[in-house]
Amino acid sequence: MIVRLAAERVLTADTVAAAKWGTPQPIDAPAREKTVLDHAAAKAAELGIDQAAVQRIFKDQIAANKDVQRALYAQWQKHPAQQPAGRPDLATQVRPVLDRVDGQLLTAIHRAQPLLDRPECQALLKRGKAAAVQAMGLDAIHRSGLDRALARICPNR
Repeated sequence: MIVRLAAERVLTADTVAAAKWGTPQPIDAPAREKTVLDHAAAKAAELGIDQAAVQRIFKDQIAANKDVQRALYAQWQKHPAQQPAGRPDLATQVRPVLDRVDGQLLTAIHRAQPLLDRPECQALLKRGKAAAVQAMGLDAIHRSGLDRALARICPNR
């Protein structure tokens, strides 16, 4: 479940990038990132999840999303025909999706927490990534993003 949600979050980078493309709005949004991390930490405390682990995981989710946005920008600059045709609204169309996925990801982390510290975490993660890549048809940009998003899920790597 964590892998599928991380992949879904990585895929939202396309919409985020499309919303920011051609505007002065930068890919890096420190204030928004802080809000996401603070909310995740508060929710982790409510759920009884290790807050440091949640911060680590969500920092990786944010970094992965930005990596994908940067890769898409580079692709769009090189191939203008692939540039987004429309500009979704960050506040009304993009953030609600990210907020939903983030909430589901916190629940999934809570449920998986005992497994994350076990030796088989890495093998399970590898199988989950392979399944998500195939099921969701992730290209190289998004596979790389997923790798980054899941980089520190298993703390005993």
